[in-house]
Amino acid sequence: MGKFEHVNPNPKNKNVGDCTVRAISLATDQPWEEVYLDLSLKGFVMADMPSSNDVWGSYLIDKGWKYYHLQDTCPFCYTINNFCDEHKTGTYIVATGTHVVCIKNGKYLDAWDSGDKIPIFYFAKE
Repeated sequence: MGKFEHVNPNPKNKNVGDCTVRAISLATDQPWEEVYLDLSLKGFVMADMPSSNDVWGSYLIDKGWKYYHLQDTCPFCYTINNFCDEHKTGTYIVATGTHVVCIKNGKYLDAWDSGDKIPIFYFAKE
């Protein structure tokens, strides 16, 4: 059984530009639409885009999630797959330079296979 699980909470099954909304929706068990609206309002208040790291990071911190930075000791060899190997339990929202993905209990839930992407930071629910 692989680590990738194809899941797309987008109501129109789209998978471009909404990875942050999809990941947060899956990690928090909230409907995609609710997360989209919440992030849009947060972005409006902060005068920034909903997909901005500052906006969705602030949103998660307000909801009790904690931020963790990953060390840059092996920037081209530590992947989402490796993160899953090291995080067999719990729920995480992991960011790469261009993508955000939900990881639950050692599996990454995504609309496409992002296992080779390089994570740079993540949020975990305390």
